[in-house]
Order: sequence, then structure tokens, then C-alpha cells
Amino acid sequence: MSSSLGEIFKVTTFGESHGPAIGAVVDGMLPGIPLNEEIIQRDLDRRRPGQSKLTTARGEADRVEILSGVFEGVTTGTPVALLIRNCDSRSSDYGNLAELFRPGHADYTYFRKYGVRDYRGGGRSSGRETAARVAAGAVAKALLGQNGIDLFAYTAAVGSIRGVAVNRDCIEKNPVRAADPDAVEAMTSEILSAAKEHDSVGGIVECQILHVPAGLGEPVFDKLDALLGQAILSIGGIKGIEFGDGFAAASLRGSRNNDQMTPDGFATNHAGGILGGISSGAPIIFRAAVKPTPSVGLPQRTVTKENCATVCEIAGRHDPCLCPRIVPVVEAMAALVIADALLLSKRMD
Repeated sequence: MSSSLGEIFKVTTFGESHGPAIGAVVDGMLPGIPLNEEIIQRDLDRRRPGQSKLTTARGEADRVEILSGVFEGVTTGTPVALLIRNCDSRSSDYGNLAELFRPGHADYTYFRKYGVRDYRGGGRSSGRETAARVAAGAVAKALLGQNGIDLFAYTAAVGSIRGVAVNRDCIEKNPVRAADPDAVEAMTSEILSAAKEHDSVGGIVECQILHVPAGLGEPVFDKLDALLGQAILSIGGIKGIEFGDGFAAASLRGSRNNDQMTPDGFATNHAGGILGGISSGAPIIFRAAVKPTPSVGLPQRTVTKENCATVCEIAGRHDPCLCPRIVPVVEAMAALVIADALLLSKRMD
């Protein structure tokens, strides 16, 4: 089972949802980059559970411990080891699920592949695993910041409610992490309505990566958009990704879809900042489709490990919408890919 990402800036995550701890080891971090637990904690606090009535009530503090790779506030160039202890797991919530497969989860496929599974919250397939990604992503952001690269993500849609405006200052001031202040109330109502009915709702998260130099990525199999796509689709709950105009480009003519060039740069950015798999220097923009949380409190048909028909009702603490907490996860995975691509480009210089 592979739990690693990257070639030079390489990240390996470990741990289970209901084990003693989760964590990450970041290899390839450059020395001399300012980094401490407070920097990492800022992003973990954005992802942690129990932030609002829109998220799960699991009470994890998600306090990160830096075990190695940092000395006197800067990286040393050795592997950065990060640990996050699990403090509020309730394995008893999953006792009735030991012999059956939850609809919409990885229970069945994991069991078919490995012949064994950790039914306590899904083990490695749990959304809890993404805390380790966010911690590693914060390390990558520290590296990108030293190179003038910035990025942010936000909830662009919840169910049928779509935001229009993009106000970055608004994102962390509302529980949905929407960038359109005029859409927050409707998005919130959509989530609370689903939760009241013991159901869930999906949405769309958009990410913008700014000040990326032209020339990152490869032209064939390791296209930058392909690498970003792999990383984003590796997040549990993400079912699709599009760059720039994405699927809307299919209805356009080439003369309109092309990003014409001027001495001052590209006149438009329909391509989303990547051409031929290589960054163009324009902002990299992509959107990820987030499915409804599969853990719902309504009766659903399923089967046991012996393939007998049964009914599943999921108890426990779950997010009625993944979008608010998946925003920092999307940022983290984007940062990891761009950090690796940046170091690969420096190796070629």
C-alpha cells in the first residue's frame, strides 16, 4: 500500500482514524526555511473537527508535534517528521459496522483488496487521514512562500447554491468557507437542511495558485495538471476536477477558448494557467467536485461480509457537508505538488 507522494519533495503519511496517532514525514525540504509548530497549526485549525454547527462534533484539538527536521525555528534539510495524536475517537460508534459494508464508503473495496479492514471510522480511508496531509502541506506552503508563490481555496458551491464573487478576505470569516459573502446564508441553510434530515450534501471547491513561474511540469506523462489531478483526486470525497474553463470549454470554439497573448501577458485564462502540461505563468485555477458525505443517518440497503442482505444506519459524528473542512486539504495537496515541481525545475537549472 503506497502512502507517499512526490519525487524530490516527498511526503509519506501514516496512522489510522482510531489509532493512537496520525502523522507525516516530509523528505526533501530545503534547509533554512522558517518553520515552527504555530505555522503548521494555523492550517490544522482550519481543518479540525468541531469548528461550527456545520461540521462533525468530534473534539480533536489536532495539536501538531514536530519530531525532527527543524532547529531554532528553521528547517535543517533533514526529514521533517510530524505527529498528531488522536484524542477523541469513539470506536464504540462503529461496533455495529464490523460485519457489514457502509454504502458509499471504501469498506467493501478495501476488504476485497486486502481481506481485512479497520472498521473503526474507516482506518486509512477515513477523512481523519487528511490532517496529516494538511500538516505536510503547511510545510510545502512555507517553501512556496519563500519563492513568492501563494495559493488559496474556497467553497464555490454547496448543492445547487453557487457563489459568484471571489472575495478572499471573506473565506475565513464564515463557516462554509465561501468566497462570496452573498452566498453564505443560502449555503449554510442547504447544509443545515440536509443535516436536519439526517442526510448530507456535496459541493465544489475552487483553488487558485498565484505567482507560479512559467515552466513547471512536464509535457507528456508528468503534466502539471495531471499531477495536480492525481493529488486532488486522492482526497477522499473528491470525484472530479477541472482546470480553467474545464468542461465548459467543450461547448466553445477554439477562437474563443484560446488564451490570446500580448506583450503584457495572456489576455484571458481559459486554460487555467497550464498549457501542454506546463505552467504558463498565469494563475493556476482548478475546481474539485466534492461528493455528499456518505455517512448518513437514514436506513440504506447493504450486505454483510457473508453477502447477506441487511440495512445500515450510520451513527457517530459526521460532517453533513465536506466542503468547509476539505478546503485546507485541497490547498495542502496543491502545495505539495507545486513544491515538488518547483524543486524539480531547480534541479534542471
